[in-house]
Amino acid sequence: MKDTARIAEIEVNSSRNAYRNILSDECLEDLSAGKRVPVYTRWITEKRFGIYVYEDSGTGIIKGMMGIGLCEDNDKKEAFELHFLYVDPDYAGTGIGSELLRFFEEKGRGKNCPESVIWVLEENKAGRRFYEKHSYHPDGKEKIFKRWNKQEIRYVKS
Repeated sequence: MKDTARIAEIEVNSSRNAYRNILSDECLEDLSAGKRVPVYTRWITEKRFGIYVYEDSGTGIIKGMMGIGLCEDNDKKEAFELHFLYVDPDYAGTGIGSELLRFFEEKGRGKNCPESVIWVLEENKAGRRFYEKHSYHPDGKEKIFKRWNKQEIRYVKS
């Protein structure tokens, strides 16, 4: 629980960076770590997701984080889902996202899940390229991400 403020800060900074030109300026300005801390606190308390951080062993700085767990999609109940992954923009492009993704996949294999699932905003071209680089592909499923009323597409990897 001591890391919730940093986790929330990473989400807000990463979202503002990644979703510029996808979300409205008003929506991006409304994002605040203070509003997200109670959400992460609740998720940790309820154990809704396994929340993991990437902490630099030399500096102790948390540079990235993710939430993972069993897939919530009715047609993918045996899959493992990456619910969210954020890297502080100051450390983007350093391989942290790839390390977190590998850790996620290892956890899924450890739970004998035959498939990994990730939902990505359709307009998030950089995010889509990142997952495609790691052998994920769209499976044709789409839904609306209610928080931002934006189209998401599902990526999978067997």
